[in-house]
Amino acid sequence: MKELGETELKVFVDAVINYFSITTRNEASIRSAYLADGVPQTFPYVGLITISGQYRGCVHFSTSVAMMRELLVCWGEHDTSEANMLDGIGEVANTIAGNARRHFGSQLEISVPIALRGMSDRIKAAIRTRPFVITVNWRHHEAMVVVDLAPVD
Repeated sequence: MKELGETELKVFVDAVINYFSITTRNEASIRSAYLADGVPQTFPYVGLITISGQYRGCVHFSTSVAMMRELLVCWGEHDTSEANMLDGIGEVANTIAGNARRHFGSQLEISVPIALRGMSDRIKAAIRTRPFVITVNWRHHEAMVVVDLAPVD
């Protein structure tokens, strides 16, 4: 199987745009997409999905406290407790990875999301020395999706 290319990366871009459009009824925009040197500094909330099957690695979604609060309110949840924000960040990551799974097929296995709070130095570039980073703007907030995947030989 070939390396991740523009078509495969577009799956993640489309998943992010569709996610915000459907769940919040507000469009998100892609600010940039680039190859990072290692995993970039995360925002305080991180939803991490590990992937196995025809690809291996991880995908994570990271954003600010303010964006998580606003997302919860958009979803009709007014309890912005730490527990709900952690559930929310995991749900965003799970949905983005799940949408990608529809494209890649059932041989792409995704884990249960891991939700982290705090700028995490525990997330390392496990597969690629330069993972793909997609930066997102939604309303006045920023977020990022990091795609650290490689095909299994």
